[in-house]
Amino acid sequence: MNALIVAAARALAAGDPLAALNRVALRQDAPALALRGIALAQLGEYPRARALLREAQRRFGAREAVARARCLLAEAEVALASRELGWVPRHLAAARAVLEAAGDQANAQHARILEARHLLLLGRPEAAGQALGSAGRAALPPALEAARALVRAGIALRGLQAGAAAAALLRARAAAHVAAIPALTAEVEAAARLLDAPAARLAGPEPRLLRLAEVERLLGSGALVVDACRHLVCEGERNISLARRPVLFALARALGEAWPGDAPREALIRQAFRAREADESHRARLRVEIGRLRAALRPLARIGATPRGFAMAPRQAADILVLARPAEEPHAAVLALLADGEAWSSSALALALGTSQRSLQRALEALATAGKVQGFGRGPARRWLAQPLPGVTPGLLLPGLWPGG
Repeated sequence: MNALIVAAARALAAGDPLAALNRVALRQDAPALALRGIALAQLGEYPRARALLREAQRRFGAREAVARARCLLAEAEVALASRELGWVPRHLAAARAVLEAAGDQANAQHARILEARHLLLLGRPEAAGQALGSAGRAALPPALEAARALVRAGIALRGLQAGAAAAALLRARAAAHVAAIPALTAEVEAAARLLDAPAARLAGPEPRLLRLAEVERLLGSGALVVDACRHLVCEGERNISLARRPVLFALARALGEAWPGDAPREALIRQAFRAREADESHRARLRVEIGRLRAALRPLARIGATPRGFAMAPRQAADILVLARPAEEPHAAVLALLADGEAWSSSALALALGTSQRSLQRALEALATAGKVQGFGRGPARRWLAQPLPGVTPGLLLPGLWPGG
């Protein structure tokens, strides 16, 4: 292989894209185009990088199946970085099969890591864990080992497993140190800071922010928890999801915040129905919804009427606690995704949140009017950015990313 190609590849592996471009910037052969594409991707020039990688695939031709698969792998990584989430799964499996058949196990494992990252971005941590688990624990080059450990840490973070996340981040930090790639080291350190950032808020008379380890301990304490992060009511391993029943969850939260006392009927009507003044129709509807909530929560709690309203009491637990998001505001889930600092398209945001693109566009317009997000570009190329939420673990604001959400 040409000495300049080898030198450029080594520069890219060391995280030095400018040195790689100095060696192949003027060449038009397929390997040089592929390396230029990867270098530009490392510099954040995603559209040009994808164009070069596709041209490299075309020039490699049908006989160079392994080289084409490696280009597909690089293009999938660029698609993930540019948040083009719909493109990735259609190509990764085919590229991985070619690489495995050729004995290129490192790149085949890289394909599995990218698949897990894709699933994690879509809010499917259990599926991401299965994809990563199928890769085994074979030894990988340091940079890939750090990437694998970062995905494991992300899965643990979303599963509220602080100890597992900390252990994975230690492995990622050690591998990144060996790889000596500054961008990778910075990514690992940014992920490590999430463990010390507030992950939730304990609501009540004396609200306080909780780190991930504190949330994990609270959920394992045996208390009855009304969880506004995942929209469920849980006690230990038992949980009842109200994610698709927002009125019932609003009532459960209001009753949980009022415990050990009761919640007045007027307050419940305002919180559940968004009504300024309660009339007889609201009171009748409240009785119906309380009956539904009583039936839904029967295994964990009792709900009884009082002279002025309703009260909730746990069946076995000693306490009722309300766990809220650290930052509660309209369209918090959209802001949480945008808080990773990447530029997202509205279609990718809708795919990740499982909502319609039109609903997502309305949310983005409202956030843009409030000055919380910024859009650039036009048409399909339009992308959205937001400033990270200060002192908050962004992924934990997304109810869909949590188990049982």
